[in-house]
Amino acid sequence: MNRSSCNITVYEVFSLVQLCVYIPVLVLGIVLNVLALCVFCRFWRKQTKTSVYMINLALADVLLLLSLPPKLHYSITMVPGLVCSFIQAPYFVNTYTSIYIIVCITVDRYICIRHPFEGRANQSPRWAVLICCFIWAAAWICSSPIYVFHRRGSIKCFHNLSDQTWSVPFIVSVEIFGFLIPLVMMVFCSSQTIWILWNHKTRDKKNVEESGSLRVIVINLVVFLVCFTPVHLGIFLQCLVKQHVIVGCRMKQNISFFLQVSMMFANLNCCLDAIFYYFAAKEFCKRTHLRRVTEACSGEGQGFPSECKPVLSQECPLTSVFVIAA
Repeated sequence: MNRSSCNITVYEVFSLVQLCVYIPVLVLGIVLNVLALCVFCRFWRKQTKTSVYMINLALADVLLLLSLPPKLHYSITMVPGLVCSFIQAPYFVNTYTSIYIIVCITVDRYICIRHPFEGRANQSPRWAVLICCFIWAAAWICSSPIYVFHRRGSIKCFHNLSDQTWSVPFIVSVEIFGFLIPLVMMVFCSSQTIWILWNHKTRDKKNVEESGSLRVIVINLVVFLVCFTPVHLGIFLQCLVKQHVIVGCRMKQNISFFLQVSMMFANLNCCLDAIFYYFAAKEFCKRTHLRRVTEACSGEGQGFPSECKPVLSQECPLTSVFVIAA
């Protein structure tokens, strides 16, 4: 089987898979994330540091979802390389912006639980705004090579990046700064938060466990691993193909197909974020007496930080309005 037949087989199969997956993801993701944005805008005066992160995460998810139709169309249509750059750059920017905002939320939660006094002193939404602005700016700056590393002439987007794109230094940078560092931070902060909550021996320990807080943290970590680990593994394998470490036609075909499928898993995060927020809020309100948990989290002899109060009480826009929507 020659190289051309390998590529044609992958594209024909994958075009059908994309349509079956991306259409429901696009519709559901847009509806849920736009609803979340409307919720936060409605309660703009009651913003917290956490809700600022949530707004930016929902915005990144919406922008990523809006880039899916062009991705679908131009991945099977020949267009100039520069056009592909303007299509692919927002896609990757919003993907890695989402990753780092998710990490910020996880780190902020860990600091509030592990270091309550420091967490209480740094809960101004202004800090979250500055951090999010830095993340957006850094993501756009780091996407600049996409405008350069493209083959000339008409190509299919997301399939025909130049050899420079798959160079070892570039891919190593993407893997380290785009995935491995966020992964280490997610695993460390989530595991530490789970350990602290699990071993917190107070009269409200049962309430904390039954509220689903531990389950929420575990699900958040699992979603991150499931959505972003395969795509970065696929990028690594595709780099080996481009560096001629992997030369078999069938192996190249399988890796190309795996990379495209893993990108779909990464895009599922847009829907899972919104669904996760909804059920997390519903879980907390359904199983927890808000007043009692608020008192436990307010630091009245229990050692919990004040940040818990806006997250679990009716002052939290996400919790309050999603319960109304339910």
